[in-house]
Amino acid sequence: MSRLQEKRLALIGAGNMGFALLEGWAGQGLQGQAVSIIEPNPSTQLKNLCKNKGFHLFSEPKSPAPSDAVVLAIKPQMLDASIQAAENFLHSGAVLISILAGKSIRDLSARFPQVRSIVRAMPNTPAAVGRGMTGLYANDATNPQQRDLTESLLKPISQIEWLSQEKEIDMLTAISGSGPAYVFYLVESLAAAGVKLGLSSALSQRLARATIEGAGELLHQMPDVSAEELRKRVTSPGGTTAAALAILMKDDGLSLVLDQAVSAARKRAEELAG
Repeated sequence: MSRLQEKRLALIGAGNMGFALLEGWAGQGLQGQAVSIIEPNPSTQLKNLCKNKGFHLFSEPKSPAPSDAVVLAIKPQMLDASIQAAENFLHSGAVLISILAGKSIRDLSARFPQVRSIVRAMPNTPAAVGRGMTGLYANDATNPQQRDLTESLLKPISQIEWLSQEKEIDMLTAISGSGPAYVFYLVESLAAAGVKLGLSSALSQRLARATIEGAGELLHQMPDVSAEELRKRVTSPGGTTAAALAILMKDDGLSLVLDQAVSAARKRAEELAG
């Protein structure tokens, strides 16, 4: 983290994901005026964090302040409106890190011709609790030091996977980017099934939620054990779990539905990218 503390950083946009990044940086000991944040509508939490850590918070840039890394954490539709803000921090030696869905390296290069090094990042919502997954793709102009810096900025909130092709961003979006919503819907569906069995709605929701939380924690704490092996461990031959899996694992069961869902998500990601 000492290397990171020597860098000048700019964050354009500090909504949910931007704020998660800032909390991650602060948790790693980063503080001081080397960090500039542009956020027109800062939350009370953001104001307090910036005050406590000495970060510079602006509704708009006051003067040029060249930075080593500029992170775009805005909504994709706000990109054009944020160009001027980002340009205050960009220079030819900076790395531009974009977490905007659907905005390609080519899109970003056209809007920010003064910067050569660009990294696309696709984090997911569990980053808000430091348990995210982020896919990264860097253009050829991004040097090893800039890749290391990018990792240092994203690792406090997520695991990191470097992608070899930009088109893999759309694939990753369909799995880990949109994936938390699939899991939340599984909780909804499991709870609804419990209600149909005769359980109260409140109890069924508690059971479903705790079950998914616990299963996720097992995966987290047993990284060397495959999901298939964990499934087999909980499935007794001829038992209740086996009876349920016989339905879920039919040819037209959960695997097919997930394949169709993921394919639809990837197709939509490609459409958004133009």
